[in-house]
Amino acid sequence: MKKKPNRATFHARLNAMINTLRLDIIGGKWKIGEYLPSESALAEQYHLSKNSVRKGLESLVQEGLIVKQPRKGNMVVNLSDEKTIIKFGYYSSLVYEAQIIQLLEEFHRLYPHVLVQPIPLNPEHYYQYAKNLIDTGVIDVFTINYGHFREFVEQNAEHVFEPLHVSADVYSFASDPFIIDDALYVQPFILSPVVLCYNVKHFRELDLPEPDSSWTWNKLVHVALELAKRDPQRYGFYFHPLSVNRWPIFLLQSGDQLGTTDNSSTICDSPLMEGLELCRTLIQRNEIFPTYLSDNEVDAEALFLEEKVSMIMTTYFNLNHLQAAQFPFDLSALPYYKKPATLLLIIGLAINQHSKHKAAAQLLVDFLLSRQAQMKIRRETYSIPSLKSVAESTEDEVPGMYRPSRFSLYREIIPTFRLHSDLNIKYQSLTLMNQELKLYWSQIEDNKEFCKRIKGLL
Repeated sequence: MKKKPNRATFHARLNAMINTLRLDIIGGKWKIGEYLPSESALAEQYHLSKNSVRKGLESLVQEGLIVKQPRKGNMVVNLSDEKTIIKFGYYSSLVYEAQIIQLLEEFHRLYPHVLVQPIPLNPEHYYQYAKNLIDTGVIDVFTINYGHFREFVEQNAEHVFEPLHVSADVYSFASDPFIIDDALYVQPFILSPVVLCYNVKHFRELDLPEPDSSWTWNKLVHVALELAKRDPQRYGFYFHPLSVNRWPIFLLQSGDQLGTTDNSSTICDSPLMEGLELCRTLIQRNEIFPTYLSDNEVDAEALFLEEKVSMIMTTYFNLNHLQAAQFPFDLSALPYYKKPATLLLIIGLAINQHSKHKAAAQLLVDFLLSRQAQMKIRRETYSIPSLKSVAESTEDEVPGMYRPSRFSLYREIIPTFRLHSDLNIKYQSLTLMNQELKLYWSQIEDNKEFCKRIKGLL
């Protein structure tokens, strides 16, 4: 006797059938006047009952894509000549991280009946801003990273996302974090671990060993001191201290997390505090770490591009700011102090559950996850596409675009990938900690005062 699928599996299968047929019709696979496969064939293909298939097909009838012909089947009908307009909320950083404007132009050429209106999203206070746009129907489809997705989950607001089909070709370590109760709410688009980037020329001038996965933070400090000696205007190492995508790595490398799901424990009562102390020690080593009031992460790349620093903590996303570099640079795993660990950053695509244009929104998501779009990202940027077959491809390299010799490093360090949620600290709490860290790292607060204030946040 076959085991009856659970509710989540049933909905996933039904949605997969509806979305596939809808996209095939809109995309022209099924021509006007042609009939879809029989209900029996669809039931067998998608492992559904005939009644469930009939219910799904009724959705396509209501959308005006098919009509039921007695004793004949379900016939594709003429689409309206009116253009469908969908509003796409996106991170402005995707302009250089994923060539998003060029990708939208290509989408328009392929699907002229769907017009995409881009709406830049402010990453600051993302949850409140995006949630309002979603609830009011201002955006139909949008980009969202894992940290911001966690904010929705922490507020029990994941219901605003339309469940999506899991793609077998997308890296599973990128998809799994967006799956809740067997439902995928965000489709991974591009990804990157945090890595160490270094100026190859600086190392070879001094005949210094280049970084590798055996490096500890003590080793980095030792080599950074040697690099800084060469030029009084050059520093050994830098990163944006107040980025929630940087300093939590030191906590992750402690191998610990807060002890309870309600965050009743504090950082100061755990080995996590050692990570913050190590981070503070690095920042205060002024002979290797510049006293620079950076505004954001890309300030590190700006200093690196000017050869003011020899090593930076960065991402494949931010490497796109180095395309104009006049010197060779390469990548390495981050140094560690207890356990090798780095932060995995994922930017995905989501559809508004209440969008009136789900079919067109799904069409855009499928295009951005297509081999064509992902290959453009692979060829023209340093960002890592979410499609495994594309990310690991070496075909069609763009002539003249410099690629570090260890560009494929990310594949070697997959076992060290960690997420913000692995700390068992709410993402919103991590962002709130930044203000206290300013005081702590500036030595305006001592350990006791810092711990007292952090306990109130967590």
